[in-house]
Amino acid sequence: MKVLIVEDDPVTRQGLLEIMQAEGYHVIAAADGVSGLKLFDEQNPDFVCLDIMMPGRDGYEVCRQIRHRNQDVPVIFISAKSEEIDKVVGLELGADDFIPKPFGVREVVARIRAVTRRCLARKPTDGAGNPENSDIPDSFALGDLNVFPRELRARRGTTTIELSLREIKLLKLFRDNPGKALDRMAIFRACWDEEHIPTSRTLDQHIAQLRKRIETDPKTPRLISTVHGVGYRFDP
Repeated sequence: MKVLIVEDDPVTRQGLLEIMQAEGYHVIAAADGVSGLKLFDEQNPDFVCLDIMMPGRDGYEVCRQIRHRNQDVPVIFISAKSEEIDKVVGLELGADDFIPKPFGVREVVARIRAVTRRCLARKPTDGAGNPENSDIPDSFALGDLNVFPRELRARRGTTTIELSLREIKLLKLFRDNPGKALDRMAIFRACWDEEHIPTSRTLDQHIAQLRKRIETDPKTPRLISTVHGVGYRFDP
């Protein structure tokens, strides 16, 4: 899933980029409204994170132009202009959400996941009426865990587990390769962008966090086991 960030402050732009890459998104970024609209036309992102006060064209004008091109793509304003009137104007222009600066990582993650769920739930069709994103299943089982990719959630009995897009990718990869030891590079290629291949330590951290979420006892995992010298394996 591709996200466009349009933000003129380099520190904020880099912070948002790192948050979203960690969640599992393919991120493209622009430092001003004109460049942002150019990327929007060229890259066709799944949703947009947009600052308001920017050189060239401000965020309101960018949002207006985006809505002229596409009525459905979600837009989130992330801005220091946080008075009620600023939020009202943004929402009236067609924005889906408004996050005031300064923001916390957890808040951004929660809002982004909510938008992602709406994107995945749409199940858009192509010109022939065939569903797009057909590689995204409605649900699949991983042992006693039921995974719902379009909800970014899993369930075990009555317990609901919140998941990131990256964690969904990892679980789907393991589901598709039961009993097979997957080496680190195979996991990287399947679950990360080629230009953002992480270190082995990063992968280990992701797996450790995933185990905390989905394993009954993360210290003695039953679903995802470590294959020393190779990588990881799903044990059905």
